[in-house]
Amino acid sequence: MYIIIYDFGTSSVKTCLFEIDSDVRLAASSTAGYGLYISDDGGAEQDTEEWWAALCSTTRELFKKSTVKPEEIEGMAFCSQMQGSVFVDENGTALRRPMNYLDQKGVKEYKACMGTGLIKVSGCSLYKLARNLIVNYAGSTSAKDPVWKYKWVENNEPDVFKKTYKWLDIGDYLVSRCTGRIIRTADSAFATFLYDTRKGKEGWNKGLLKMYQVNPAHMPEIIDCTDLVGGLTEKAAQELGLVKGIPVFGGGGDTTFVNIGAGCTRPGDTHIYVGTSGWVSTYLDYQTVDINAMITGVLSAKHGYFNYYAELETAGKCFEWVMDHLALDEIGMYLEQTKITDLESKYRSLYDYLSEEVEKVPAGANGVIFTPWLHGNRCPFEDARAGGMFFNIRIENGKRDMIRAVLEGICYHLRWLLENEARKVKTSDPIRFVGGGALSPLTCQMLADITGRKIETVNNTQEVGAVGTALVVAAGLKGDDVLELSRRLVKVDHVYIRDPANRGVYERNYSVFKKLYKSNAKNFQELNA
Repeated sequence: MYIIIYDFGTSSVKTCLFEIDSDVRLAASSTAGYGLYISDDGGAEQDTEEWWAALCSTTRELFKKSTVKPEEIEGMAFCSQMQGSVFVDENGTALRRPMNYLDQKGVKEYKACMGTGLIKVSGCSLYKLARNLIVNYAGSTSAKDPVWKYKWVENNEPDVFKKTYKWLDIGDYLVSRCTGRIIRTADSAFATFLYDTRKGKEGWNKGLLKMYQVNPAHMPEIIDCTDLVGGLTEKAAQELGLVKGIPVFGGGGDTTFVNIGAGCTRPGDTHIYVGTSGWVSTYLDYQTVDINAMITGVLSAKHGYFNYYAELETAGKCFEWVMDHLALDEIGMYLEQTKITDLESKYRSLYDYLSEEVEKVPAGANGVIFTPWLHGNRCPFEDARAGGMFFNIRIENGKRDMIRAVLEGICYHLRWLLENEARKVKTSDPIRFVGGGALSPLTCQMLADITGRKIETVNNTQEVGAVGTALVVAAGLKGDDVLELSRRLVKVDHVYIRDPANRGVYERNYSVFKKLYKSNAKNFQELNA
């Protein structure tokens, strides 16, 4: 069985061709990038035609890299970034550039709605939060949440708002472009915090729509992530280089499928993901929330299950920043020595090279600590003004210390998220570590040392969200239970255990790391107002 999954990230799509039988095999893949347009007013937008061009080029590339033919493809779906906003007309055409999950132009709208009231929790109206918590165990506590993007367009672009037929997330827009059917998957509907998760009441909640003054006519039909949406249209098939009528499944957000691709399918199973962003997530058969730490139980692909999810917005992005801005001289020398020309191989090799250099630095980065808040932070504290910093640089420190400190800082923050999760739910030991960050044995060992947990990695770790989505499609086509299918096919390839020799220095540095935000919150506010 051959399935195409579009792993649609913040800055690029990785289009994957999977063969699924007794295991999951990545037969071919192709990657293409697109822009992320950051503006001074907090905007973070993208371009639909850049997205589509990337989909078309990567799909055609699959068949150049393999012997598989387009007519052999049995199903397809998207595993995409979440909490974006795409405003479309009745034909499914975008009326403005989509707003990425990082977009925070709606600060004024957020404060006008949630900052009112005599009693507040986490800076939000207690009354409004309570209504949300009753309906879906969640609440809109960040200016980056989708409803404020919606309200910003309403207040600032009335012409666009007037023409809007439906309000979609990014994956839903792409499904619509492939099938001609305008829907939202349940997980993307939940991500608006306007969705009712109570058993028997699932769907758009009329009371919340009224409270936030969202037009019910803008809210699409909701389907499950595992549902078949329809067949690929002739127009989309011609542009993608596929065959008309291929079954397109609902798919959904990256957080929805990573646990399935990681094999974390029993209640209590915990995984850590590091890609451009990062998170800690525990699989549950019930829903809960920690409003103070900004952790909530988001919908799983499997109806009735939830991912208790704590996010770090810039994880691997921090290491990318290091590569681009701090390690240029080493990279230049390396490229000249190796003469690598293939872009994907080049970047992976560069990360490997930097990891080798960082390994020369002892645990604790010779006292240097980095905070990975390059685009603000959401959990366990919400502050769009927070920034990254290198703390405690002394004359004897070098660039390698700083690069190691970045990796350690990401792991410190992930431990912080894990500890906050453990306050409310039982987390697992071992923990599955997945995403591009798990390709580095150095980072895997560092995470084991810093968290004190046994760390397991799996095959196809860089495509783990796509693997989970492919298993959902395969289960739908075969009539199997996706959780059982995941347990059978996803296998551990490496295990990492804490090195006790590093415990002391990491405990000391972690203690300081947690204090850095509180010590600098006012400074961030003054600098980044």
